[in-house]
Amino acid sequence: MKNFSTLFLVSLLSGVVTLGSYKLLFDTNGYFSNDKDTLVTTASNSYGKKVGLSSDVLDFTEAAEKTIHTVVHVKNVSRRTITNPILEYFYGYKGGQSQEQVGTGSGVIISEDGYIVTNNHVIKGASEIEITLNNKKSYQAKLIGTDSKMDIALLKIDANEKLPYTVFANSDSVKVGEWVLAVGNPYNLTSTVTAGIVSAKARDLDTSGIQSFIQTDAAVNPGNSGGALVNTRGELIGINTMISSMTGSYVGYSFAVPSNIARKIIEDLMEFGNVQRGILGVEGGELNGIASKELGISQTQGFYINKVTQNSGAQKSGLTKGDIIIKLDDQNIATFADLSGYINTKRPNDKVQVSFIRDGKTKVVAVILSKNEFFSTEFKGIELENIEAADKKKFKIDYGVKIKSITSESLKQYKEELVGNIILSIDNVKATDVETVSKLLSKKEESQTVRIEMITKSGEVMRVIL
Repeated sequence: MKNFSTLFLVSLLSGVVTLGSYKLLFDTNGYFSNDKDTLVTTASNSYGKKVGLSSDVLDFTEAAEKTIHTVVHVKNVSRRTITNPILEYFYGYKGGQSQEQVGTGSGVIISEDGYIVTNNHVIKGASEIEITLNNKKSYQAKLIGTDSKMDIALLKIDANEKLPYTVFANSDSVKVGEWVLAVGNPYNLTSTVTAGIVSAKARDLDTSGIQSFIQTDAAVNPGNSGGALVNTRGELIGINTMISSMTGSYVGYSFAVPSNIARKIIEDLMEFGNVQRGILGVEGGELNGIASKELGISQTQGFYINKVTQNSGAQKSGLTKGDIIIKLDDQNIATFADLSGYINTKRPNDKVQVSFIRDGKTKVVAVILSKNEFFSTEFKGIELENIEAADKKKFKIDYGVKIKSITSESLKQYKEELVGNIILSIDNVKATDVETVSKLLSKKEESQTVRIEMITKSGEVMRVIL
């Protein structure tokens, strides 16, 4: 009898617990009732936060519909002449056969009157550019301008109608983990859409130009270059530009030029006809555990100033070697990509509030950005800078520009021989300073050859044709 009573009591308690649990969890207003969104919570209710698990949050149809009609197919037609050296040698035949080459990519309409942004590499060397809209209408495009360093090009078509276009978002506000759509028109089909999240910001891939990519895991393949990376509201946050893959096809990550950088380049091309680059006037590198240990400092994030350019805004504002930049305006600076990415959205004479650490104390100064062409310029993958007093004394010269770095793949094998040499003239024009050289080279096409006279590091005079 005693055992029966115990068994009855246990059964009764089990029933109460089961019924109570059901009411708590599954009944109306219970945690798992159909009337509530799915929640993921932490141990403390004060930290409970919705995540994108409900069908409403994951609906990308509106963003896709906004974007697909603004993304276009870009056809690049170039021509080259194929010659036969045997016929030339034996018979003096000077003719050649013209061969047409076709390249394709994507582009994004950014205004109702037909301005289109794409990658520079999509239209590089083109003699004709054809744009096909998502509705299959085709137009010949005019090249307005390019920025090879940042891989951005601006095109214009004349349509007899107002075109749908994508509006720019603030790419600085994009957050890691945010849902994004990559939209392209790779093979003259209608626009294609893939989805993913922002995997990283300010990604430095050690390219010669842009060093502040948005990284995403949305699938992007070669024909999608120049297409749109948009947020869930259909606003442009980046221009898809490259993938990281051994095969040349998408394997997990892709990269986009942030919209703030692209917009600044486009505005420059429209207003000035070229890109206005401002510089802070500092050289150095980002901090990490190893670098900080070697420098004997405790700070492990930020940009460490190793050199301040003479007569630059940084020098005039009092920045010196050893200062650690941690913020530009309201933008935190933890890496070199953070710094270069923010400065690339600015123009000469813009004022930037620089927060930095000196002797353990945080200070703030206003720096007016200098014009890049006063201090450095680039042509054919060779970056040039003004010479210093020590160079003038060493080589007994009073003018010239120094080769600072080599970014051209074809010239990288000669990097050791070229870096540090001083150019005296270009096409028999004195290379007085970087500003003079920049104006001279701006009138020349990348494909044009130039004759350069230079002094090597050993003091020998050398003449080359590039």
